[in-house]
Amino acid sequence: MGQGKVVANNKKARHDYFIEETYEAGIALKGTEVKSIRMGRINLKDSYARVENGEVFIYKMHISAYEKGNIFNVDPVRTRKLLLHKKEINKLIGYTTQKGLALIPLKVYINSRGLVKLQLGVAQGKKNYDKRNDMAKKEANRRIQKEMRQRQKSY
Repeated sequence: MGQGKVVANNKKARHDYFIEETYEAGIALKGTEVKSIRMGRINLKDSYARVENGEVFIYKMHISAYEKGNIFNVDPVRTRKLLLHKKEINKLIGYTTQKGLALIPLKVYINSRGLVKLQLGVAQGKKNYDKRNDMAKKEANRRIQKEMRQRQKSY
């Protein structure tokens, strides 16, 4: 998955979920939506994906209307189809039928060929104590790094 320019990142996803596996998917978009994405006017905050009738759809992904788009603009939060291979969709069906696994968009980027791609994660929700453990580990690592820098300065 060679990534180009990252347009949108879902920072909350890695905080709220354990990411088991990731997939690269295309998004079925209209012309003005592509222009808005290139300008960085996209939000993944509350979005999620679902498998329905052998197809994957993304919900609540907000792409702001393109200013110069007039009549060609579409609903900013419309449901969009994700483009994946049949094998990948079958795997995702298997994951989502298991207990507690969800499909969460992690980032949207423009690849080297100029196509808009979405990184989709198969995720399991974290409990509050898992989040606290992660935060404690990060804080401990920060303290260790700070201490290492101070010791190197003293030599």
